[in-house]
Amino acid sequence: MVKAAGRSARDSVWLQEKPRRGGRAGQPSGLDRERITATSVRLLDAEGLTKVSMRRLAAELNVTAMSLYWYVDTKDDLLELALDAAFGELRLPDPDAQGEDWREQLRGLATEYRALLVRHPWLSPLAGRYLNIGPNSLAFSRAVQRVVRRAGLPAHGVTGAISAVFQFVYGFGTIEGHFFARIADTGLSPDEYYEQAMALVTEAPGTAEAVEESKDLMAARGGDTVDEMLDRDFAFALDLLIAGIEAMVSRG
Repeated sequence: MVKAAGRSARDSVWLQEKPRRGGRAGQPSGLDRERITATSVRLLDAEGLTKVSMRRLAAELNVTAMSLYWYVDTKDDLLELALDAAFGELRLPDPDAQGEDWREQLRGLATEYRALLVRHPWLSPLAGRYLNIGPNSLAFSRAVQRVVRRAGLPAHGVTGAISAVFQFVYGFGTIEGHFFARIADTGLSPDEYYEQAMALVTEAPGTAEAVEESKDLMAARGGDTVDEMLDRDFAFALDLLIAGIEAMVSRG
């Protein structure tokens, strides 16, 4: 795990000796850490990572900025809490369920993580910034590890397999999230944006040749909508990675 530059591991909200789940005597009425975290996630979704501050959050909660410090010590604490709250949205399989195929469970976990990254574009910059040892993040990590262990890889290959799958998902979901955020700013639907963009690049001298060269690949890709095209690419790439795990298991 990568920690934030200039911060020690002890600075993590999850490693504080006396983590404050609520306020102290005299705290603002009706305010608690859970409400602060939920509002932070909503603001991050609406306004993005750079615009959220303790002052902006306080205004949304209709309290003073100083009131927030009864519950969190720093903005970093706030972001760590929001990050783990987002991970709590993931639906996790039961790795010990009888008759469940590890491949399908891994596909499910990868699909859930991709959707989370797209739904919360602010999440990807934070995922490597903090220790990610909140209860929801740990539950996800443990589920992934237990599912991949069942594939039959040697112990020294398990973390590499996890990295191959979930760093791919991280990259795919991050770029997809940026793409949809760009589209949202235009006021167009994804399909309208795609059609306009393709029409422009097909006509532009600098890009027309590249588009022509890949025309057969685009046709073979299939999909009537942007969502369908992205889903097909993601599913095929994930199948390649799972096939790679199976191949490594067969090597013994």
